[in-house]
Parts: sequence; C-alpha cells; structure tokens
Amino acid sequence: MEYPQIDRYAGLASPIHRWDPRAKLVAILGLIFSVVLITDLKMAMVGLAVAILLVLVSRIPFRFVLGHLAGVSFFILPLSVIILFSYHQGDEIARFAFLTVTSGGLEHASLIAVRAFAAVILIFPMISTVRFDVTMKALERLRVPVRLVRMIMFTYRYIFVLIEEVQRMLRALTSRGFTGGMNIRTLITTGKLIGMLFVRTLERAERVYRAMLSRGYEGNLQTLVEFKMRKTDLLKAAVLIAIAVALNVL
Repeated sequence: MEYPQIDRYAGLASPIHRWDPRAKLVAILGLIFSVVLITDLKMAMVGLAVAILLVLVSRIPFRFVLGHLAGVSFFILPLSVIILFSYHQGDEIARFAFLTVTSGGLEHASLIAVRAFAAVILIFPMISTVRFDVTMKALERLRVPVRLVRMIMFTYRYIFVLIEEVQRMLRALTSRGFTGGMNIRTLITTGKLIGMLFVRTLERAERVYRAMLSRGYEGNLQTLVEFKMRKTDLLKAAVLIAIAVALNVL
C-alpha cells in the first residue's frame, strides 16, 4: 500500500519551508477561513490565485497537488452541479429538458467550487512544507488541546495500518471462496469482519500503549526541533492575515 505522505516535500528549501510552523499555521488557517466565507466570485478567484501562488512559492510540485485535488473533485463537483440546476434566481442561460441553468445558479455553483478548491490548495503549503511531527508540536505550542493533538497524530499514524488489516482480512475471505452479494450470508460475514477488526484494533492499541510507556511516554510529543520566531516570520503572517481580511472587506 502506498501511503499519501502529506509531508513528502518537507525537505525542500523555500520561504514557506523556512517559516516558523506556529506562525504559518495561524496565518494560513486564517486565510482558509477567510476564503470559505467569501460571498463574491471575483474575490474568491483572487483567493484561489493567492493559494496557487503560495504553492508555487513553496516549490511543491503542482502535479502532487493536482493528484490530491482529483479525489476532492468527486465531492466538490457533484455539489456544484446540484446547485447549478437547483438555484433559479437570475436570468435563464440554458435549459436541458426540465432542468434550467440561470445566471445566479452558475455564479453560486462557481463560487462554491472556487472556494472549496482554494481552501484545499492552501492546505498543501501549510502542512506539506514541514514534517508531520513538527506540525503536531506546533499545535501543542499554540495551546491546542493535547487530546485533540494526540487524536490527530495517532489517526494519521494508524489509519493506514487498519486499512492494511482490512485488506488482509478480505484476502483471507476471498482465498476461502467468499463472494459478496446482497444476501444474509454477506451481511453476517461483514458483521463478523467488523467485529474482528474492532477486537484486533483494541489489542493493537493496548500493545502500542504499553510499548510507549516502556519508552518513557508521558503524554507529550518529544522532538528535537526547537521553534524560534523571527521578524520575517511575523511579517509573512501579517501579510497573509492582511490579505485574508482584505478578501472579505473589499
């Protein structure tokens, strides 16, 4: 199984990579919230342009970003199509049988798509330019609840382990002649598989917890990275926050 590796390009050199992770998280998260709150299509396009510019500055290969956007498109585009044909304010542009496209529907569908893509693109310069463990430590320093940080950290670490566990169980079922279908036998087998997955997950969690305790784990994330806020970091954050405010004020 190939892991997504969201921090695959954390070793590159760019102004975004050299940015203090704490300031970067605050500034880009503020920009993401600003983008999703925009109600004007033109300003949403500006927000999308800013997101693309940050990716280019960070030197993250755009094919890497596009590869992840392809998966997100399966959620964004159907929603935009539904809004396109269900919003009937404005002048009629086209008609397909009983479906009508209006100028208002086209604008709202485009607005939602642009905002969503801009917000997703902004995630890459935020978390793909620094190692995942450093991002978690930055969240701790920003006073994010420790339990939430642990939950994110362990979810990212072990979600792939659980996926591999499910794949092994499915291969075992297939090797024993199991074929799925819409019948009671399939439902019973699926229920047993889910139950066994919960049992194995609990057992693995206990083993991992005991192993962490034996290595001195006390609830805090320990890394060798030390943060140092510089004037340039604050300046970058101030510029992005100013852009975030301007996108909505203008």
